[in-house]
Amino acid sequence: MSSNTALNNKIAFFSTQPYDKAFFNKYNSDFGFELDYYETQLNLQTVVLIENASIVCVFVNDIVSEAVIRQLAEKNVKIIALRCAGFNNVDLEAAKKYNIKVCRVPAYSPQAVAEHAMAMILTLNRKTHKAYNRVREQNFSLNGLLGFDLFGKTIGIIGTGNIGRAFAKIALGFGCKVLAYDIVQNEEMIKDGVSFVSLNEIFKSSDIISLHCPLNDQTKHVINDDSIALMKNSVMIINTSRGGLIETSAVIEGLKEGKIGYLGIDVYEQEEKLFFRDLSADIIQDDAIQRLMSFPNVLVTAHQAFFTNEALTQIALVTFNNIKSLLIQNDIENKAALLV
Repeated sequence: MSSNTALNNKIAFFSTQPYDKAFFNKYNSDFGFELDYYETQLNLQTVVLIENASIVCVFVNDIVSEAVIRQLAEKNVKIIALRCAGFNNVDLEAAKKYNIKVCRVPAYSPQAVAEHAMAMILTLNRKTHKAYNRVREQNFSLNGLLGFDLFGKTIGIIGTGNIGRAFAKIALGFGCKVLAYDIVQNEEMIKDGVSFVSLNEIFKSSDIISLHCPLNDQTKHVINDDSIALMKNSVMIINTSRGGLIETSAVIEGLKEGKIGYLGIDVYEQEEKLFFRDLSADIIQDDAIQRLMSFPNVLVTAHQAFFTNEALTQIALVTFNNIKSLLIQNDIENKAALLV
């Protein structure tokens, strides 16, 4: 497909799951790429697996450090394609240094993640997961299942990109008062009834705080001892963005003290050692995640928020189109998709 370039059209996929193969194989018929799939994570030890591929396709927990990028350059890899929106796991400066293009999927299905965030709120609040297990054991008691009305509660949103905006619409639909914090205020959200406030105001005034910002130096551990101290008693915290936004030790203390009433996380700071694997027969060595899962008011899902048919379709199509554009014209029309 790229006769006017020295690059081949072979893509090496890392951290591949069965559903990745299914969706990328399904839509590759329109593109004609050669696809190599590796179940393993990309890191300094596994980069040697790449054979004659000009493109690598990576996911959220692949480690694309400068050392890995140097090895990719030596193997004549010219494109790193992220099949996700976040890119905190890629050393962009190193990619520039070695003249490797980096692209991503800036928006696939914001609704998928936003709806999962609301599902976590409803589950934690109304304890539907506990009710389901209880009734299956023929226990029809309501004791311990008391929840609260979402209507009229204050939800604080940190980060108002595509997903944050989609989540705000859902929260408004429930009749919640919605506060938001971002570097740039969104006029459309203000018209819808969202109030943009300071980060401290989000912490102080919200009954529920939902994280929808990228992970960077400014946002790392935005949920910490100091911010938790500002929050209402029994606050609910939801994270469907990146694990590093939350300082795990701080939320464990907040849960132990009763300051945090509910915690829902679809991401975890050390998730690359755990998520997307079946560890049911293993002894998990991560004491922090074991401690979190021991709390009755904590809900953990394994980076599932993006996992809808619509989102996986968009991820495959946008990833392929990004690569095709870079191979043919060395650029991508959607500038948000091109990182380097």
